[in-house]
Order: sequence, then C-alpha cells, then structure tokens
Amino acid sequence: MRWLLAGLAVLGSAAALAQQAAAPAPAFAPPNLTPAGVRDLAANCAACHGTAGRPAPGSPLASLAGRPRDELVQILGQFKAGQRPATLMHQVAKGYSDAEIGAIAEHFSRLPR
Repeated sequence: MRWLLAGLAVLGSAAALAQQAAAPAPAFAPPNLTPAGVRDLAANCAACHGTAGRPAPGSPLASLAGRPRDELVQILGQFKAGQRPATLMHQVAKGYSDAEIGAIAEHFSRLPR
C-alpha cells in the first residue's frame, strides 16, 4: 500500500510539473554583422576551407571564395536543416542565424576565386 501511495504521489508531482509554463528561451546578444564581425564569423571557416575561403590545393573541401551568395546561403541552409550530408557542417551551420549565414555568404561571394 505504501508503494501505491508513493507512486501516486510521484505521478501527482509529475502532472503538476507538466502543467507549469516552460521557461522562456534565453536572450542572446544580436549578431555582430559589422564588417569586422562578419570577418570574425568567416574566420571560423578557415580551419577547413582555408584562409580567404580557398582550401589547400588538392583538398577535397569546397572553395568558398567567389561563389555566388545565394548558392552559399542555400548550401548552408541545407546543412543547417540536416538535408545535406556532412561530417561537421550540419553542426557548424546550426550555430548561425539566418542573418549570419547571409552575411558570411556575402563575405565569401565578394572574395576573388
């Protein structure tokens, strides 16, 4: 009987917790989309895609420099949504807002191939 009462108490507590409103989402600082901020965001790509968006010769990684902005936005969006196969990029892309993705894509599109 004690086990039954204890189980009912746990269920009652769980039901009460389930009815509480969820905590609000944390407020993050707005993205730094100044020219310097965008360069800092794009610098994160250098480890794999090379400085200035140009990987080492013979690398299997894609060059980002000079590619059309809309193409880069589309590809990053596909990584972010898990629609494009990746080993790492799907996690990286999830860390950027749509505004940051657009700014990074614009940055690389303006660089010479």
